[in-house]
Amino acid sequence: MALAGLTERPERPVRMKETQPPPLPVVDASKPDQASVQYSAHRTGLSTHRTALSEHRTSLSEYRTDLSGERTEMSMRRTGMSFQRTRMSADRTLMSVIRTSLSLIGFGFTIFQFFGKLKEAGTLTHAAAPRNFGISLVLLGIVMLLIGILYHVQFMLGLRRIREAMREEGLIHGESVFPPSLTLITAIALLAIGIFAIADMVFQFGPFG
Repeated sequence: MALAGLTERPERPVRMKETQPPPLPVVDASKPDQASVQYSAHRTGLSTHRTALSEHRTSLSEYRTDLSGERTEMSMRRTGMSFQRTRMSADRTLMSVIRTSLSLIGFGFTIFQFFGKLKEAGTLTHAAAPRNFGISLVLLGIVMLLIGILYHVQFMLGLRRIREAMREEGLIHGESVFPPSLTLITAIALLAIGIFAIADMVFQFGPFG
């Protein structure tokens, strides 16, 4: 599994001991054959030294390549988790809409009921204006909540499509699933309550009468 690959870190090559290239031989110019053999041995020593350096550089290059693959794997996982963070951010946005809508619906319903009771008790003769204001607040809360729900659903469907497309292309890891949004379920339930409330206020029909 890809997760297991993250735990197997590549081993760094052992640091190469610093060695000096073979010194230039001191040759006797009067003996060209012997000098040629000495220079040939010197060239062989230099070639061996360069080969050792090249092999060490190759090992370091392979180690960097392995680290690059590990960093790519971690980047894919971070990108996959960023989708989850974006989803939770969308839920928090919807929660803000819920709080505002709940305040509007609650205040509007309270105002409507309060002035309605005052009119029934004979304290007020004209309560149409405040009651209409209460109905307006409830309607505003319902409309705001409905728009928030539609925006949230549209955003989440688009986010799921992008995530699935990137997962199929192998750009991210998508083992974690998107669970059902409890915030969305709460918003729908509150929307139903608001609709019942406005039906009771306008048509005197509903569970709150």
